[in-house]
Amino acid sequence: MSEATVSVTLHQQQDYRFEIRFDDTMPVLVCDEPPPLGSGQGPSPVQLLCASVGNCLSDSLLFALRKFKQAPEPISCTVQAEVGRNPEGRLRVLKLGARLQLGVKAAALEHLERVLGQFDAFCTVTQSIGQGIPVTVEVFDVTGALLKSSTT
Repeated sequence: MSEATVSVTLHQQQDYRFEIRFDDTMPVLVCDEPPPLGSGQGPSPVQLLCASVGNCLSDSLLFALRKFKQAPEPISCTVQAEVGRNPEGRLRVLKLGARLQLGVKAAALEHLERVLGQFDAFCTVTQSIGQGIPVTVEVFDVTGALLKSSTT
């Protein structure tokens, strides 16, 4: 991603449900808080945060492997947010955990150790969020073998 200003526009539809517009070429996304605050008619802000981290990590891993002409597909990623109270009693995202899985065995990928040692350092979203919220990143191959575990 190049240096730029990124902008989205939110418009309230009803209560805690907002439509999010990215630009004229992308579909509108509806976001909502879960019950009892909202009606759960779209992903919550915390779910969007998780999606942003997972998408950025997956993109970074794929990009790093493709630089070496490797085919790790299909990559999957699950991100969990631990939400709890801070010392002032306010709800906060306390930590995030990302679990990436390659679609192939580790042995099938060349330069994997080098890629795993640096791909997440290039993840704009995760590195930015990691300055305030601990983010654990784990990478597994298709057999379930743990290849990397780190906390940002």
